[in-house]
Amino acid sequence: MAWQGWPAPWLWVSGCGLLLVAFVLLVSPRCCRARRGLRGLLMTRSQRLLFRIGYSLYTRTWLGYLFYRQQLRRARNRYPKGHSKTQPRLFNGVKVLPIPVLSDNYSYLIIDTQARLAVAVDPSDPRAVQASIEKEGVTLVAILCTHKHWDHSGGNRDLSRRHRDCRVYGSPQDGIPYLTHPLCHQDVVSVGRLQIRALATPGHTQGHLVYLLDGEPYKGPSCLFSGDLLFLSGCGRTFEGTAETMLSSLDTVLGLGDDTLLWPGHEYAEENLGFAGVVEPENLARERKMQWVQRQRLERKSTVWTQGWGQAPSPAIWSPKPWPVGASQSSGLFKSELLEPKRVGGWAGFPVLGPFSSFCSPSQCLSPRSARPPWERSAPTTHS
Repeated sequence: MAWQGWPAPWLWVSGCGLLLVAFVLLVSPRCCRARRGLRGLLMTRSQRLLFRIGYSLYTRTWLGYLFYRQQLRRARNRYPKGHSKTQPRLFNGVKVLPIPVLSDNYSYLIIDTQARLAVAVDPSDPRAVQASIEKEGVTLVAILCTHKHWDHSGGNRDLSRRHRDCRVYGSPQDGIPYLTHPLCHQDVVSVGRLQIRALATPGHTQGHLVYLLDGEPYKGPSCLFSGDLLFLSGCGRTFEGTAETMLSSLDTVLGLGDDTLLWPGHEYAEENLGFAGVVEPENLARERKMQWVQRQRLERKSTVWTQGWGQAPSPAIWSPKPWPVGASQSSGLFKSELLEPKRVGGWAGFPVLGPFSSFCSPSQCLSPRSARPPWERSAPTTHS
């Protein structure tokens, strides 16, 4: 009865023990490492929570749109002619025109020059895209959105209102603004001679898509518009996925031909190759590519439309496919400039494509692959 109304004795003992441990951690000079670890753990968890709150506000409320509009105004003032100098590519009547927007983004116009029809990819700055449409003298009939983030979808509203017959394509999983025509894995969008296939590549966002322009109809190279999945020697952050999901999505584009041109959503080449240099400073292929990128960026020239995937290796992500241990080269996508394979955790892993930032460690990427996305369909749809 002496303890009635008071906490039980074991609670008192536990509380005193915790206070003693906290006092020792705070006072003892020998526990500074433990103090730093505890403080780092608390800060990591709080930062993670704050990031999730901020990301939800950015993607699910109009605060994200207001933030995007502020970015747009600043970029227009800072780069009135765009952040980089770009060059269009013409392939037998099909023209690909990169448009530098915001501070490091790229939008694209894919033009059938005979039919005078155009498709816009990720038109984040409607003014810049509209200026290119008027300069080329074409009709915008479709917008292809890789994912929902405002720096890729911010121009959907203005362009779809200005061009009444324009269709907005994207994944229904992603909540893309002003979406009119949902796409699933392997669906095809047809505009004139343009045959553009959507590939589901979740990881950066849940419904991220990339778009593959088939080169066969116009007898030219195929083109991959990769959004935030893939950059020159890098891949996107995993905002809504895991390392396994991102690696599975990268595998989706592994089978593309070695002559496929890469048209990424950002100018991240120098940062990616710099990160790769920290991981493998003796990678000569990376060093050669870095020198080329630095020459381009000194003149503010773009590094997009990289041809030959093997020219841009980065060692930060390892493919867990069982390559022959003694092999010196891979085939297909990364065949030309890779170093000797390294055996990691029982797998012979080739350096594949590394992150823009701290995407994942090799050990994380060696875990088993996740299954194919549930929205993949056995019978793709063709949109014309």
